[in-house]
Amino acid sequence: MGQRPRTNVEGVQNEQMRLTWRDNASGWVANEALFDALFAPVTAAISRAATIRPGQRLLDVGCGSGTLLAAGAGAGASVVGVDISPVMVEAARRRVPGATVIVGDAQVLDLGGEAPGPPFDLVVSRFGVMFFEDPTAAFANIRRVVAPEGRLVFACWRGREENTMFSLGSSVLAGRLVPPPADPAPGEPGPTAFADADRLAGVLGAAGWSDIAINALDFECDYGADGTDGVEERLATILSTSTGRSARQQLQPALGPQGWAALLDEVRAELRRHLVRGAVRFPAATWLVTATNPAG
Repeated sequence: MGQRPRTNVEGVQNEQMRLTWRDNASGWVANEALFDALFAPVTAAISRAATIRPGQRLLDVGCGSGTLLAAGAGAGASVVGVDISPVMVEAARRRVPGATVIVGDAQVLDLGGEAPGPPFDLVVSRFGVMFFEDPTAAFANIRRVVAPEGRLVFACWRGREENTMFSLGSSVLAGRLVPPPADPAPGEPGPTAFADADRLAGVLGAAGWSDIAINALDFECDYGADGTDGVEERLATILSTSTGRSARQQLQPALGPQGWAALLDEVRAELRRHLVRGAVRFPAATWLVTATNPAG
């Protein structure tokens, strides 16, 4: 349980993702309530599939600010979270004081040593497992601390072409950056790393998981759930992304206050051109994934 995996830590730790989430985390935490509202259907789907029961031991990988930890604790489970971002971990600790929350890369971290106890009955994640440099090694490392017949349940994004989440409004800022951000290569660590369901099944199988099921989970991202048109809410989430941060760092000084304000108004205008039923709403395409740690 506590044995450290034999891995070349220096070679596999995803330093780029560590730096990305170090920088992105503050925006995510600042908009925690908005993200929780947007992704409520995903949280509910994971909770249903996981069937969390009192007394179970649950591990949340890429736990962020603690949404699934709170759900697990509310269902009576003993909960442990791990996230690469110290800012996220601090937010999760505040949100779920009874949880054990660890800063680290689940690909290489000695999870049993950092959170000693019996093997985990459940591993869950909401958009937290797509960033590993070596996903097969990561899922194998996670499986080492899971009980026989313990279950893995997570949600991840499908392709960018199916998800307006990655373009609506942010494309205005991206088009002004020099150089513009490049689209990630298929399978590259990042939000849509597991868009290819066959590749994802292969990764999980190679990591030793069995009974793998990958099902489409489609829902609506509704930025107007509180009765607004959702434009300012969507703008806030755009500015918290890597594209938004790059735009602020590169373009705000170059444009000056008035030019920057005008550029943000362009983003707002783009969002208003795509309102659905009077608000920023668009379909989201994800996978809901389940698997089992085989017995014996």
